[in-house]
Amino acid sequence: MRTTVGIIGAGPAGLLLARLLHGAGIDSVVLEARDRAYVEHRQRAGILEQGTVDVLRAAGAGARMDREGLRHDGIELRFGRRRHRVDFPALTGGRSVMVYAQTEVCRDLIALRFAEGGPLLFEAEALAVEGADTAAPRVRFRHQGREDVLECDYVAGCDGFWGVSRAAVPAGVSRVFERTYPFGWLGILADVPPSHDELVYARHDRGFALLSMRSPSVSRLYLQVPEGTEPEEWSDEDVWRELERRLGTADDWTLRRGPVTQKSVTPMRSYVHEPMRYGRLFLAGDAAHIVPPTGAKGLNLAVGDVVTLARALAHRKETGSDELLDAYSATCLRRVWQAERFSHDMTALLHRAPDATAFEDRLQLARLERITSSRAAETDLAEAYTGFPLG
Repeated sequence: MRTTVGIIGAGPAGLLLARLLHGAGIDSVVLEARDRAYVEHRQRAGILEQGTVDVLRAAGAGARMDREGLRHDGIELRFGRRRHRVDFPALTGGRSVMVYAQTEVCRDLIALRFAEGGPLLFEAEALAVEGADTAAPRVRFRHQGREDVLECDYVAGCDGFWGVSRAAVPAGVSRVFERTYPFGWLGILADVPPSHDELVYARHDRGFALLSMRSPSVSRLYLQVPEGTEPEEWSDEDVWRELERRLGTADDWTLRRGPVTQKSVTPMRSYVHEPMRYGRLFLAGDAAHIVPPTGAKGLNLAVGDVVTLARALAHRKETGSDELLDAYSATCLRRVWQAERFSHDMTALLHRAPDATAFEDRLQLARLERITSSRAAETDLAEAYTGFPLG
């Protein structure tokens, strides 16, 4: 099998890259280790930056998002039982975000791929990337019980943190920057309308809490829990009681309860692999970087990566120049590190470390007071949350 761009992974990064390349007249093959049902149902991020929304629309993948997604023009910060709304359009010149789950983005892109695009092979497990530093890289993969080879001009590693792509970069070339946090997020999905029409980020002495949603009838809520916590350690009643405590306000706001349909724990880490390019292998999304979910940046960073890569490949096709391909890693990493900074800052702002001192608690509150009393500080948060420039 041969193609111009071999794409490993049919998450949002790989699927969107295939869509963008199709629009530029560049052929590709997408290999995905899991089956279609798994890809279309795995729960992941749900906040799309303004730039991500614009890219999906331009790629012809925004129709259902515009019908069913929930536009959000702000978030609410809570601390000391007080509430403060951050107004995105007023602070950023009109930008907003969209609540539309990664699951739905993947469904839309898969449907378009099968209707208008090229090959997308499910249950095709990539085994190795070979010859990444040559003019003829190859992807060995297993599909329908037999091994095969995908020959290509370029390989896009969109196969996540545990995929094989990053392993093709020699240890002597790689540099890794990472931090593991001593807490995680216990998340629930509940069949109940959200208790607020925008996301609520709450800082509490007992730990962070987040009120989010998947739809007008499904709530997504999170609690900070110690690292290593298992979901079954928390009963549904314990979760609701703790959410009420941490999200509580001095007014008459109340938290709506409903049946819990899913419960899981997300570990918290920051990770960056440099470079994001080795020869003709280009890493994108979680294959190259991980951010804690506090800043809602993971999916959006992946979109930024593949927009940059698609633009570079289209430039190569049109002009014969490798200039943008050569700049891929540096271009992406500028945005990645800004997102890492913002995600770390939001995490430090709202989570209570297990060994936090009274002095550190007061500094945390002082930072929140600064954001809620200074338009400049509030604008910095709003600009970062709604998204850094793509590419």
